[in-house]
Amino acid sequence: MQKLTLSLAACALLAGSLNASAADYTIDTKGTHAFIQFRIKHLGFSWLYGHFSEFSGNFSFDEDKPDTSKITVDINVNSVDSGHAERDKHLRSKDFLDVDAFPKAKFVSTSYKSTGKDQAQLTGDFTLHGVTKSISFPVEHIGGGSDPWGGYRNGFEGKVTIKPADYGLDLTKKLGASAAEVELTLSVEGVRAPEAGAKK
Repeated sequence: MQKLTLSLAACALLAGSLNASAADYTIDTKGTHAFIQFRIKHLGFSWLYGHFSEFSGNFSFDEDKPDTSKITVDINVNSVDSGHAERDKHLRSKDFLDVDAFPKAKFVSTSYKSTGKDQAQLTGDFTLHGVTKSISFPVEHIGGGSDPWGGYRNGFEGKVTIKPADYGLDLTKKLGASAAEVELTLSVEGVRAPEAGAKK
């Protein structure tokens, strides 16, 4: 895989119009308002795109103290989908992700530092293929507010580039030298827990 552009659109950090204290959010995967996508170059000729269709996560956010925000995302690596069944079978094999041995990937934030209006730098531990590395990348607060169903949401997006070789995955042997990096994008909405953020 090539640049893991991690679009972390779900770190809930600027709840907009509410002056709520710390609130918990669940990433809205049931409504398909969250996406984990990746792209990697194939032999240097084109981009191969795909996504992970099964994942879950949550985050906490304190509008008054956004830098205390936290997020956790769990990914079912077996749910990799590049739009081609045989290729996905190969991606799940020992040649690539080896999902039998390493069925899960995970991101756990360690810090969130505001860098400007609706902008921040997110740092955390990313585990893939049984290896954990610290990664840091910019995130954007897309928006927050009440939804049509009586709930409250916040959405974020972030992107990161990693080298699969750092996680014990040498993709260059199969996909060419240009496959030394992977882009992963995580873009999500978080739904605030009903009991959270009651104060205004």
